[in-house]
Amino acid sequence: MNKAQLEMIETIRKAEIKESHRWTEYWQDYSHFFTWQFWVVLAMFVLPLIITILFIDRKKAFHIGFYGYSVHVFFAYTDVIGTSNGLWIYPYKIMPYFPSNVTLDASLVPVSYMLLYQYILNNRKNYYLWMIGLSLGFAYILKPLMVGLGLFHFGEKENFFLLFLGYVTVGLIAKWLTDLFVFLQKSNILSLRRGEKASK
Repeated sequence: MNKAQLEMIETIRKAEIKESHRWTEYWQDYSHFFTWQFWVVLAMFVLPLIITILFIDRKKAFHIGFYGYSVHVFFAYTDVIGTSNGLWIYPYKIMPYFPSNVTLDASLVPVSYMLLYQYILNNRKNYYLWMIGLSLGFAYILKPLMVGLGLFHFGEKENFFLLFLGYVTVGLIAKWLTDLFVFLQKSNILSLRRGEKASK
């Protein structure tokens, strides 16, 4: 790296350290253990995980879990992009060190999608219709409720349709990625069986 690049990298690094310290100070003043918002956010993180343990279909745990992990990863990316570009912000967090809201990214949203996906698999429902319905619920019911409670704040003009598009996109990517790996798993099994028959 040349001198100008190194100087810019160092400026960015110092700015990120300063921002991290500001978030810690903010959390200690407004989002700590003695605020009711903290406990609401914590409940939104813990309860879905407990529900997953109790109600996940054990026979399809890896399949559903892979889908849920895909939702988690891509929703987290979406959330980080939104927060880092100032489109929205989460005023209350479990810990100040996360760039976005781990409550939604790692628990509430993935678990909701997982349980819906499990229902669809077990009852042979249309994934796309049900996923769009869930996305509408998140974008136009959950997020406005969070706005009203002060748990979610738009950086500029409110845009719930943008949130809806994000939820749908995450749902599509997670489904298609899961389908791809399920296909690869089945095709691998077939190729192994053919090899076994050929060897006999």
